[in-house]
Amino acid sequence: MSGRTRLALCAFTATMLAAAALLPLVDPVSWIVQAAVLLAIQSGVGALARRVPLARPLTVLAQVVTAFLLLTMVFARSSAIVGILPDADVIVRFGQLLRQGTEDVGQYAIPAPATASLRLMLIGGVLLIGLLVDALAVTFRSAAPAGLPLLALYSVAAGIARSSAAWLWFVLAASGYLLLLLAESRDRLSQWGRVFGGAPRAGGRNASGFEVGGTPRATVRTGRRIGAVALGFALVVPAALPALDTGLLGSTGAGTGTGGGGTISAVNPLVSLQNSLTQSDDREVMRYRTNATATDGLYLRIVSLDQFDGTAWKSSERRIEDVPAELPQPPGLSPDVDRTEIRTNISAAGWYAQNWLPMPYPATKVSIKGRWRFEPAGRTLVGDRGQTTRGAQYGVNSLLVQPTAAQLAAAPAPPENLQNEYTKVPGSLPDVVKSTAEQVTAGAANDYERAVKLQDWFASDGGFTYDTQVESGTGSAAIARFLKQRQGFCVHFAFTMAAMARTLHIPARVAVGFTPGTMQQDGTMSVGLRDAHAWPELYFAGVGWTRFEPTPTRGSVPTYTQADTSPDSPTTPAQPEGTASAAPVTTPSATADCPPELRKLNDCGGGAQRNGGAVAAPASSPAPAIAAAAVAALLVLLLVLPLLWRVRVRARRLGSGGRTPTDGAHRTLAAWREITDSAWDYGIEPDASRTPRKAAERIVRIGSLTGSAADAVHRTAGAVERVLYAPEPGEPSSLAEDVHRVRAGLRAGAGRVVRIRAVIAPRSAVRVRWGLSRRWNAAADRLKGCLAGLDRRWSALRRPSRQGG
Repeated sequence: MSGRTRLALCAFTATMLAAAALLPLVDPVSWIVQAAVLLAIQSGVGALARRVPLARPLTVLAQVVTAFLLLTMVFARSSAIVGILPDADVIVRFGQLLRQGTEDVGQYAIPAPATASLRLMLIGGVLLIGLLVDALAVTFRSAAPAGLPLLALYSVAAGIARSSAAWLWFVLAASGYLLLLLAESRDRLSQWGRVFGGAPRAGGRNASGFEVGGTPRATVRTGRRIGAVALGFALVVPAALPALDTGLLGSTGAGTGTGGGGTISAVNPLVSLQNSLTQSDDREVMRYRTNATATDGLYLRIVSLDQFDGTAWKSSERRIEDVPAELPQPPGLSPDVDRTEIRTNISAAGWYAQNWLPMPYPATKVSIKGRWRFEPAGRTLVGDRGQTTRGAQYGVNSLLVQPTAAQLAAAPAPPENLQNEYTKVPGSLPDVVKSTAEQVTAGAANDYERAVKLQDWFASDGGFTYDTQVESGTGSAAIARFLKQRQGFCVHFAFTMAAMARTLHIPARVAVGFTPGTMQQDGTMSVGLRDAHAWPELYFAGVGWTRFEPTPTRGSVPTYTQADTSPDSPTTPAQPEGTASAAPVTTPSATADCPPELRKLNDCGGGAQRNGGAVAAPASSPAPAIAAAAVAALLVLLLVLPLLWRVRVRARRLGSGGRTPTDGAHRTLAAWREITDSAWDYGIEPDASRTPRKAAERIVRIGSLTGSAADAVHRTAGAVERVLYAPEPGEPSSLAEDVHRVRAGLRAGAGRVVRIRAVIAPRSAVRVRWGLSRRWNAAADRLKGCLAGLDRRWSALRRPSRQGG
């Protein structure tokens, strides 16, 4: 195999190993097989172009054209000429798929369904990275910079996936890069001629006096050792130093750091509420038990989205801190406002993996185990270092705030800093949003009346209909479209009302979470996927952040927004009853069949059916587990292959066969080969320049053999000399026993690490690769001979005839 062919194969392998980090992103993972086939074709075109040879830029161009034709054939065949040649319609089709893919990335949680748009982005990305790696490492003969695209591929995948198996993907990607570097170094060294040192690589009859030495491997072997040590440090050091736990090998939850500081990133947890609301099979997310007398207003809030940039509502980047024993008092809540303290015990499903903790608002105390941090502005708890709600059981003390309409109407102006932050609207917001808000609230005397008019307009007076089939979106264009079409679901109602309130200078944000759920026969409340919800929160001084409900047929309208409200709640907080707040119920678990399009605020590895109080035990989608198990099995198989090969070879060499003098000679030489290979496994490299007698003395000396083991080596070496030189060599009767004595002596004189390596990773197993290389070269020579013969015959056929007319 030529140096460039070997480099091209290593470049392909390195790209696919790095692409394995993308496996957790999409389910099913069959797309990677398609990517491997297309990348192999692209790499093959590059190899042929270099063989011609074409100029380097033309080689890269040929691969680019090939990749585009392959993607056209796979993703836009119906729009292409004869199914493969692209035209204007193909470009339009690719644009549509890429736009759809961008939307899918924002809508689906991991693992996302393998839609055509996402497969195009994944496969196209693998082909692009593969092209860059092949061009740098093979075409331009510079393997070191090829690590940059490999690093980019791994980093993007690992950063998005946040998989617990991130270390495995790192090992695969790093191993591929080391393989590429070693292949290039071997190719460069081979151009300098023979390098002295190390064991011979090619085989004649054996490696102890009967084989012809080949190209030494000492330099490449040293490179492998350095690479293995570097890879080990890359894995061990981040695990040993907590400060590095947010690097390439892992990712935290939303919070970082372990002390009182850290930040919460500006991420949008609102992921495809629409898909959850349209499922026919409502799956249980959590159950809870509360001592509240009424649960209509007991929304389980996850997080608030307070930043609107015109494209989407997001959660601002904020400081987080350790969870205090008692949470601070809610901002803006006056002592004059009635409130009741309640206790809620919650049990989350085993499949529900969310970084944010669902709980009633405003919480005053949270009892939960695990790595959780507190974000004061939104009064939310967020998981640290990968902590999620999966199977969590926790208790929450919260306030049921009950303001009157008069208190809300008389609310003074909010603080200036809060007013400035929560009334910002982007310049891209259409003017129709503000003009419509002013038109709807005309005649209102204060912000409370304006808020109520907006809520009633959306819920009943404006002619809006609730429809989960409407295209999702939270940006300026989606808000304008919603106001025109007047059809949508909770996302449209909540974000549009919040945006309109901000244009009226009312501080507003959007909360994401769940409605109260459904009462079960055992007194617990069951919350399912279709209870997922979004609602606006408006700020009123003296009351604080206040829930409104503009979505028709969903949730409950707050009593303080109803005209005839006259709450008779107690003026002082009531203590929760000691017996009403029972221990959390058994953690809900997932059922077996979770569709890939079922995505919302979780990784949807399964779900629990809501069946009147009973929670069924499920199994998650098996595809990612099967893929991970296959990769692990492949790695284990690769690790034990040398061991299996040595066991098989030893059994064949020491087995009995034939009774002729020739058979006896073969058995003697096979036993000697087994002794020299066993010595090699224990660190005594074969020396082809020595006679059997000198080689035996060297094995005895270096291996510190004594007694029967030393006698066995000398006895076998003498038998080999008789086979080679004596007219009647005879045959010792204890060849197998002598081999076992020598192996036992070598094992006894070696240290523990050397003994383990001799079994798990025997050095003599390198003969497998040498044998494959010889077979490959022989096959290549035969193929060249056949091609030369065909060329001669073709030339003879084309030779002009000498016969005259």
